[in-house]
Amino acid sequence: MNELDQVGAVRCANCGTPMQGEFCHHCGQSIHSVLKPVHHMVEDTLDMVLHVDGRILHTLPPLLLKPGFLTLEYFSGRRVRYIAPFRLMFVLCLLAFAVCHLAIDADDVPRNAVVLSTPFDHADTPAAVQRALDAELAKVDSARAAPGTNPVAIAAAAAAQARLRTEAANRLAELAKANSTADTGKASRADTAGNDADADATDPLNSAWDARAYPVHLRWLPAFANRRLTQALEHMHSNIDALASGGEAGTLARERITAQLFASLPQALFLMLPLFALLLKLFYVFKRRLYVEHMIVALHSHAFLFLALLLGVGLLLLEGWLAGLAGWAARPVRLLEWALVIWAPTYLLLMQKRIYRQGWTMTIVKYLAVGWCYIWLLSTALLFGAVLSLSH
Repeated sequence: MNELDQVGAVRCANCGTPMQGEFCHHCGQSIHSVLKPVHHMVEDTLDMVLHVDGRILHTLPPLLLKPGFLTLEYFSGRRVRYIAPFRLMFVLCLLAFAVCHLAIDADDVPRNAVVLSTPFDHADTPAAVQRALDAELAKVDSARAAPGTNPVAIAAAAAAQARLRTEAANRLAELAKANSTADTGKASRADTAGNDADADATDPLNSAWDARAYPVHLRWLPAFANRRLTQALEHMHSNIDALASGGEAGTLARERITAQLFASLPQALFLMLPLFALLLKLFYVFKRRLYVEHMIVALHSHAFLFLALLLGVGLLLLEGWLAGLAGWAARPVRLLEWALVIWAPTYLLLMQKRIYRQGWTMTIVKYLAVGWCYIWLLSTALLFGAVLSLSH
């Protein structure tokens, strides 16, 4: 039942208390039935998970265009019409990083790029090069000997054979150069290799480290922590070696590291929120504001930054798409990108001025000081995310 004319005459189906509104004042159960059409269930699910309802129309425009407005509204007690600060920041953070990940994946292969490969790219020895050459020449000979081959096809076959022999010769030259360089390096390290090999195998920071024979053992760490640290360092060595080797293994390692980086960065940034709020508390200690108030400022600031990042990446993708269709159409989008870049730091300055209500001189000084400290925190978070992604 969705609409009731006499609410007072209805009793709660759970505890039998007479209803005085949409919810029972004794047990809290709703008067509305859970037996609803599917589209109502979808709406309730979205509202429960993301709070995607009319509040988003009241929240996003002032978040983008009115610095400090949402924070001051929250402090004044007018909160029902807006999305909660943590939920707002959380959803925008996930959306921003998801779009950034998609944008990076879309740019892995450049537009209009032609990938050239030869049958000899995977041949690592002169014998393998010769076998590949014989196989390719046999294919060309069989095509040229097919019945009905015209003179043009015969000439094209001859050109293909000449091209294959040239590519095989180039590959042999590359292998010879690589072998000579390796032999020279081995000869120069012949005298010191014996003593250094054992030392390198025991050093966890060396690429020759043997994790199975010499695991990490720190006395002040428990056994499980030493095992986890050994496994993380082993994964880091494997990922770095794969990136250095290139090829398919390097590509897979780069994709794996990128995916893990985008999975770990939101966690690292969440750890920065209480630290950023603590910075505001220290710089505005004489304002006698509670720590939770500075936390609300930090949440709304980061929500704006994630929204700006989301819009910026969207504009970059739109500019790239329009550039392929009509170059003139991409210019207004580029102007919007620059406007967004200028508006982001201006927004944060105006937000700090309106919330803490100090003079411009003190506001600018504290803004620069907080920004400098925040850059160091952000660098630490990015470094932590990079190390965490390499260790998986």
